[in-house]
Amino acid sequence: MKPINTAMASYGMSGMVFHGPLLGSHHGFRITRILERSKNNAAGKYPDALATKTYGEILRDREIELVVVNTPDHLHHEMTMRALKTGKHVVVEKPFTLTTEQADEIIELATRKGLMVSVFQNRRWDGDFLTVKKVINSGSLGKLVSFESHFDRFRNYVQDSWKERKQFGTGTLYNLGSHMIDQALQLFGLPEYLFADVRAQRPGSEVDDSFDLFLHYPEVKCLVRGSYLVKEQGARYVLHGTHGSFVKSGIDPQEEDLKAGKLPEANSWGTDAPEMYGLLNSESGETEKRERIPTIPGNYMAYYDNIYNHLRNGSELAVTPNEAMDVIRVIEAAYISAREGRTVSLQ
Repeated sequence: MKPINTAMASYGMSGMVFHGPLLGSHHGFRITRILERSKNNAAGKYPDALATKTYGEILRDREIELVVVNTPDHLHHEMTMRALKTGKHVVVEKPFTLTTEQADEIIELATRKGLMVSVFQNRRWDGDFLTVKKVINSGSLGKLVSFESHFDRFRNYVQDSWKERKQFGTGTLYNLGSHMIDQALQLFGLPEYLFADVRAQRPGSEVDDSFDLFLHYPEVKCLVRGSYLVKEQGARYVLHGTHGSFVKSGIDPQEEDLKAGKLPEANSWGTDAPEMYGLLNSESGETEKRERIPTIPGNYMAYYDNIYNHLRNGSELAVTPNEAMDVIRVIEAAYISAREGRTVSLQ
């Protein structure tokens, strides 16, 4: 296995919690440079990586094959374009870009230069989402008619963070919404049209911290919601079909385990507590069933497994830039809908 020399473009939350631990635990990658302009927090964790103060040092390093652009969202476009121009493959933290025009420009350059661009949509490998896909594909619900997804938190104060400052691209729709929209598009494709309610509800909030997206599909009613003012958590997923319902609460444990310093190497990684298994209530003929469906273990490492296999073995890319651009297209349409109070076509 020839490791892929990799640089991280920052060492903030996503570098500390996600990319660093995943890349550092994967034998197919070698972290060779980490950009920290004013701090040196990565040195203790990754002593073999060169501490770097400028992005140019990463781009001039001919040994680096892959750059992880995990910087604030408004920098994704510029830094990804610069990396591609110097011949680097790129993993971009979600959201991909702030506009579809920026995404299209990146895709055009990557295609022209024969380079990979992928977006870190890690929550495709949440255990609860993997289980939702399994339940849908099993046919236990019959014909699916309704899909509802929630990603709620409780933080009734405004943090001192770039994510909370009023500028283009900040807000929970770009942040949490990127994950949820990606999941919906994976299940059902691009909707015909949408209607959105996007608000700032916390006192003093400069950015949206609540959204409701009604994504219209011909045969499935789809609602995607997120809020920072939900103290009492409800269900994470609610699915209804002609044969029954599936309800799943709780959240995938991988993020909290990574924050606690655990690494994705243990046999129990990504496993859900039995009491959090989703409930399937279904009927077939005269037979009714109420059963707990064991949650499939989550596996964020599968994302980087795919990146390695794509670059080294030519495997199909799991998260393509075109898929990520569709997420941005939905977000743009949602803001138009919320601002103008109307449905917006996506066809």
